[in-house]
Amino acid sequence: MKRLIYQVYVGKRSKLYDHCVNSVAEYCKAHGIVHEVQKTPILMIKPDVFATNRSRESYEKHGGYLPIYEKENAFSYLKSYDQVAIVDADVWIRPGAPNIFDDLEPQYDFGGVVEREMPITNQYKGKIANYSRMQYQTIKKVDWKWNNLGAEFMNMGIMVMNQKIQKYLRGETPTQFIRRPEFKPFVDGMGAWKWSTDQTLLNTWIREENMKIKNMDWRWNGLFTANTRIKECHFVHFFLKDHLPNKGENVEQLRELVE
Repeated sequence: MKRLIYQVYVGKRSKLYDHCVNSVAEYCKAHGIVHEVQKTPILMIKPDVFATNRSRESYEKHGGYLPIYEKENAFSYLKSYDQVAIVDADVWIRPGAPNIFDDLEPQYDFGGVVEREMPITNQYKGKIANYSRMQYQTIKKVDWKWNNLGAEFMNMGIMVMNQKIQKYLRGETPTQFIRRPEFKPFVDGMGAWKWSTDQTLLNTWIREENMKIKNMDWRWNGLFTANTRIKECHFVHFFLKDHLPNKGENVEQLRELVE
């Protein structure tokens, strides 16, 4: 099978990102996976300046576009590969980790890790509940399977797709997909989505389409500082980089904490 891991690494260079992307490159070599790193913006999705609720700084500092939507360029590779995974540039893969593609069987369209199903700290449980209310409570067309921890949403830092997910793209380019009218409130950051990434858009999309979704094992997306069993995780996600000690630039210190 032809398999691809797609990453986006645009903008300012980082020791943490370099370290993480290099780990993905080694992982791909070990498993015979093609590794594609996008280093310049392609889609350049811009919010509607007359409607957006996002701060001007959030997109003007990137030349007027939102880099958070660059990952969706990976959809253009689905025609050429049997399986495609999108992995954030702040994800480190543990040496010897198994092949993530083997964990998404052919009957599924999409796979990801649900945050509330991870072994997480009590503090982060509260954050999930609050985030759920802000992001998903007003989206009534979707059954979010609410419980005391909030909505059943996936962390989209690691997502895996089988080729057949193309049918839900309806022949659209990645830009056309993101520019669907129903996604405009997400792109423009309306209301509580002011600070949202592509995560809310994608979680809504995969459920509104009634895709065959697999809730993958929590070891595929270990949220650093939030996961209580981080040393068991195959993929360690250094999310919220700006909140890490030295903004994650002390790579050796981070390695000691996860290896």
